[in-house]
Amino acid sequence: MRIIFWGTPEYSVASLNILNKSDHEVIAVISQPDKKRSRGKKLVPSPVKAFANNEKIPVLTPKIIKGNNDFINELKSLYCDLFIVIAYGKILPKEILEIPKFGCWNAHASLLPTWRGAAPIQWSILEGDDFSGVGIMQMEETLDTGDLLLEKKIKIEDDDHLISLTEKLSNLSAKLFMEAISKLEINLDKNINSILTKQKSLGREIKYARMINKEDYKIDWEKNPIEISRKIKGLYPRANTTFRGKNLKIIKIRMLRSSEFTNKNNNLNSDLLKPGTIIGVIENEGIVISTKTNPIILLEAKLEGKNISSKMQLIQQLQPIVGEKFSD
Repeated sequence: MRIIFWGTPEYSVASLNILNKSDHEVIAVISQPDKKRSRGKKLVPSPVKAFANNEKIPVLTPKIIKGNNDFINELKSLYCDLFIVIAYGKILPKEILEIPKFGCWNAHASLLPTWRGAAPIQWSILEGDDFSGVGIMQMEETLDTGDLLLEKKIKIEDDDHLISLTEKLSNLSAKLFMEAISKLEINLDKNINSILTKQKSLGREIKYARMINKEDYKIDWEKNPIEISRKIKGLYPRANTTFRGKNLKIIKIRMLRSSEFTNKNNNLNSDLLKPGTIIGVIENEGIVISTKTNPIILLEAKLEGKNISSKMQLIQQLQPIVGEKFSD
């Protein structure tokens, strides 16, 4: 099939790569315009555009797509069979969705209709979901509401964080796109609606994954250890607090068991339980911080202007004092 691929971030590259290596023809790539991404304010292409340029695939980067007649006419002139869309960054209007012969298909990183929207991977971890997944859906003008052609579920492991889960779902999206195209080819002579599944028939709760904002990254020490751990994993590696007036990114923690807190000879002070307070140090492991309930041990972090440090190195770098408080 003749395919036009729409995508922008690194997440999309795995899908473009597998399609480009397949028997199908990627005749063009649509990506977001170059952005100023470095300190020198130089324009840098998106990861998808950079990959396409390297593979000699024609790339279009329109600033506006809705009502852009020149762009729309150019798309029509390419006579493509499919639009494949993954994390492009804009909702496609009806006038564009109707161009390809066999439809416009999107990979969304959640178990729809749960976590429609911009940040489904983050919110699945932040809310403590046991499973995530990818759905290949027929695109509509509305946000992530289309019927599903294929779906696969994966377990969110205890050690998963934003980067690891994103990588898993990116690779899964690439594989599912190939399966989806094969399924479409087999059923070209059928009414496409007969092989699709309505989202509402799945019986799942509709939830919206709004964009992550600056305040979301701040750790609230008034939360319990489970909620704090989810934030660190779900926004990895950017969840942060303030220590002595400097930004401190929290990379890794461990939830402290009650027996460790009360019995271990580690200079813990059980009277200093106000959330966010340093209540002790466990030698060669980390800094103990109080929360709403049980304390946590800070194992790995990045202090503003410093490299990531862990365990004893972190203790030596921060030189924590019992009774000091982290702020949100």
